[in-house]
Amino acid sequence: MRARWWGTGAVVAAAVCGTLVVQGVSGGDSGHDGKAAAAPVRDGVRSAALAVRADGTGATLARRDTKPFSMLGVSWEKPSAKLAGKVEVRSRAVGSGTWSDWLLLDSDRGAGETHAARGGTEPAWVGLSDGIEARVDGKAAAKLPAGLRLDMITAGGKRTGDEAEPAAYVVDGPDDTGEPADPGTPEPTDVTTTEPAPPEETTAEPSAGESSPEQSTEQSTEPPAESPSASESTASTGPGETASPSDSASPSASATVPTAPPSTAPRPPIVPRSGWKADESISPEAPTYIDGRIKAVMVHHTASTNDYTCAEAPSIINAVYTYDVTGLGWKDLGYNFVVDKCGTIYEGRKGGVDLPVVGAHAYGFNSQTTGIAVLGTYVDSPPPMAAMASVARLAAWKLGQYGVQPDSTVTLTTALSGQNLAGRTWEPGETMTLPAIHGHRDGYNTVCPGDAFYAALGTVRTLAAGPVTGLTLGTVTGTGTVGTTPYTNGPLTVNWSTTTPASLISSFQVLVDGKTAATVAGSATSAKLTLTAGTHKVQVRAVHQSGRTATSGERTVVADTTAPTFPTKPNLSLRTGTVDTAAVPLTLGWKAADNVALKETRLTAPLAKTYGPTVTSAALTAKSGAATAWTLRAYDTLGNSASASVTGTPVILQETSAAKSGTWTTKSSSGYLGGRSLGSSTKNASLTWTFTGRSVAWVVSRAATSGQADIYVDGTKVTTADLKSTTTAYRNALWTKTWPTSAKHTLKIVVRATTGRPAVTTDGIVYLK
Repeated sequence: MRARWWGTGAVVAAAVCGTLVVQGVSGGDSGHDGKAAAAPVRDGVRSAALAVRADGTGATLARRDTKPFSMLGVSWEKPSAKLAGKVEVRSRAVGSGTWSDWLLLDSDRGAGETHAARGGTEPAWVGLSDGIEARVDGKAAAKLPAGLRLDMITAGGKRTGDEAEPAAYVVDGPDDTGEPADPGTPEPTDVTTTEPAPPEETTAEPSAGESSPEQSTEQSTEPPAESPSASESTASTGPGETASPSDSASPSASATVPTAPPSTAPRPPIVPRSGWKADESISPEAPTYIDGRIKAVMVHHTASTNDYTCAEAPSIINAVYTYDVTGLGWKDLGYNFVVDKCGTIYEGRKGGVDLPVVGAHAYGFNSQTTGIAVLGTYVDSPPPMAAMASVARLAAWKLGQYGVQPDSTVTLTTALSGQNLAGRTWEPGETMTLPAIHGHRDGYNTVCPGDAFYAALGTVRTLAAGPVTGLTLGTVTGTGTVGTTPYTNGPLTVNWSTTTPASLISSFQVLVDGKTAATVAGSATSAKLTLTAGTHKVQVRAVHQSGRTATSGERTVVADTTAPTFPTKPNLSLRTGTVDTAAVPLTLGWKAADNVALKETRLTAPLAKTYGPTVTSAALTAKSGAATAWTLRAYDTLGNSASASVTGTPVILQETSAAKSGTWTTKSSSGYLGGRSLGSSTKNASLTWTFTGRSVAWVVSRAATSGQADIYVDGTKVTTADLKSTTTAYRNALWTKTWPTSAKHTLKIVVRATTGRPAVTTDGIVYLK
């Protein structure tokens, strides 16, 4: 029986009305999310007949203005007829007035819907347009099919429930472009028919026991006047297929709604039909179910533009639905699922996304496969990874309901005679071995799903089946590197990357010495953990949604919490230089070390300075008479640290506090410590200071004529100091001595009375306690 849909309004003569408006009652929400359905949208449809050349070698629709539309397709009377010619269309964009390039329409759709009213090309989304031109090159065809017409769909037309207008057939206005039609060809008129042709003018698809479509092209079978009931339709054979009377090699359609089987793969998010505002009233026929199991997934492209926004995807799907149902007379949208280029998955043909619904997408194989179509044309480049990942997720879930591995091969039984793009032919009842996820061209003579997409199906199978690919262990942060080995002293972050999208990954596990130390979600790209002390091997394991795993290469990481040490504790000593009461020159010394690698030593008090790992001293100054604590902190490359400190007080002893012998003269000047100093040119004149400390410096004034003095420490001569200097210097710490610990000492200086420069001038001494 032929399934038909008729508009709610009367059919009005072409000369009376101007635009075809298709109206109907509201359909129910086919979604399963429990949310209220959005108001369904009825798309408007108009049609224009193509004029066939007198010699039958082609057909045209001259360039003309039209009311705005967004999708188009070319159809013909007999669904079993083949169009071997090249079908091209171009459109004019609303607003800019720019005409598109010629767009080639795939004329080998081959969906095989049972009792379809018309044959047709794939519909093409062209965006909002108000001008059209079409041409068919039929030179390679033995005969063009009869009834060629261009169907234009106005996406997002009337919402059901609005004030309805009668359905009508309308003729568009004459061609106003100034370009005549082909010479000798009558000007085509628009034939705005959205319903199947009247019964006496249509040819039925072959039913069980009838000849193949190729043989029945010239036959005409009178269909019954009434549409089949829902129960009758569910009991019919799968769309476009015939059951073998002797051997039902392929599953037949089931009259009973099956129970959804569980899947070995998680179900991806799926937008229900209400999400693209399907008007259920135009396809009231009940869905048909596969009596058996889904064996394979067939992948398609919709052969329309890729230049769409993903917000437009629902409108595109609705327009395809309108074309399939009202233009070609199908019972519903042909595809079981539709995926847009952003990866959003939409429910296609109704009946339950988790059930084995028979689609109309695979001529001769509908009762064994589920069909997934990606919006767009993918001849030159495959769909974006987001779309391929969603196809993989969906395919894995559907195949997982029936125990089919996505990367396996399956055996399908042909229901009708056919030929694929590779040239292989078959007759009903033959078996074909195909990948569980394969392209439309494998089962039909079509370029679908496009060369680039077809070449990428291996990637889709791997994405669906697992394991995760391209797993690479990246940086391990929270570590320091010694040589090429990372070291850590606490929490660290392990980073990784994959080429498999996160949507197909269940989890990641960080392995330490082969054991799971941390588990994170499949969307993660890093994980934190803390290692125990010692040397460890770190890896990452990716768990695909299928359960298959992939493990990265390993990285050696050493966990070390040992802090640096100070083999030489911080110490202070006086140094040579200019002495001031606010800045006595001294040296801070130390030695830091680490079991792995010392990074630096920082002076943290009384001021902040940082020194490299090999530095062991620093020239500093301190205020006299004040105790100053000097604190150092040593850091290793991992951040482990240790501190140590020393405290010292510089004390100035003026020359007046010394015990004198011989002749000494007091001198006054602001350049001297305290404004005064003692000078002597007398041989063996001496000054002696007694102090308790660990370091001492003799402070003098120097000039070109300054003499020499012998220095005695605790009664023993230690050196002779020469005060001569090419530049005059006051308060100069000329000589220093330091002891390991503080003790009582004497410092005595004795004038040598050097010939020509006998004078010695001294300010006193500085000692450190």
